[in-house]
Amino acid sequence: MRIGMALSYSGGFKETVAELADYEKAGLDIVFVAEAYSFDAVSQLGYIAARTETLEIASGILPIYSRTPALLAMTAAGLDYVSDGRFTLGLGASGPQVIEGFHGVPYTAPLGRTREVIEICRKVWRREKLEHQGKHYTMPLAGGTGLGKPLKLINHPVRERVPIVIAAIGPQNVELTAELAEGWEPIFYLPEKAADVWGPSLAAGKANRAPELGELDVIAQATLAIGDDVAPLLEFGRPMAALYIGGMGAKGKNFYNDLARRYGYEQEAERIQDLYLDGKKDEAAALVPHELLQNMSLIGPEGFVRDRIQAMRESGVTTINVTPVGATHADRVALIEKIREMTSA
Repeated sequence: MRIGMALSYSGGFKETVAELADYEKAGLDIVFVAEAYSFDAVSQLGYIAARTETLEIASGILPIYSRTPALLAMTAAGLDYVSDGRFTLGLGASGPQVIEGFHGVPYTAPLGRTREVIEICRKVWRREKLEHQGKHYTMPLAGGTGLGKPLKLINHPVRERVPIVIAAIGPQNVELTAELAEGWEPIFYLPEKAADVWGPSLAAGKANRAPELGELDVIAQATLAIGDDVAPLLEFGRPMAALYIGGMGAKGKNFYNDLARRYGYEQEAERIQDLYLDGKKDEAAALVPHELLQNMSLIGPEGFVRDRIQAMRESGVTTINVTPVGATHADRVALIEKIREMTSA
């Protein structure tokens, strides 16, 4: 299993990057930089590439709507170049709140767009003349000035196939990911329910998967704290879970609420959403099931954490993307060392 770590997009970035060398030595394999309505992830990833030597870097994620497919390909090739082949392109559809509310772009056809983006990126990296006639993207642009012509990337990429990871939780998106991407990153991953919720979609996608893509890298996120007195840290996950389950979309249009329902928390998901949309955020957070918070985490005594790692492994997880929680930097580094030892045993 690889060990990854997510970097916060809300401050303290330079200080965190200055500490990454210690995490590298502790056994960290890859670091993910998110992009919401925050600082862009690309400039931060370039900064990390310059400050590290062996650590893999990944966008976690770049929304497919806020950049053209060709720019996504150029950006990935550039980050792969400055990192000497250490970059993974994490992509996702994000959601209407960010795409329409912040970028002012219609949130349409996420599946079709994702498929075309992947196809276009790989053409660019192979330095083919970029000709694409799709439902959502056309190169050269039809009906333009008439001056556009097929072009190929000027530079020679370090690799002709930069790994692509897709953040996906819906059945059709997960199927597409299993077919076309090198990796899959679901949110709120619950190992015991993964086969029931995503098994059919994964199987359908893998049935059409090209052999050269290799095995699908399954990347599960989890907060990490090990000890006999760390259980209260679970409570810090309540506001985030309530935000996603309750507030990231209207009724019938919230992917994360749908996921909680598919996990078996139908009544809780409905009530959390009702309260959150009514502005009662604290009450909504209080209703997030403790069992759900606990089993999605790596928070607890060493034996519990080992059991959760084993459950993840048995469900198909190949990379654990952790958020270590400790009072000091040294404590957090020690957590990476510990989980490295646990996953290597």
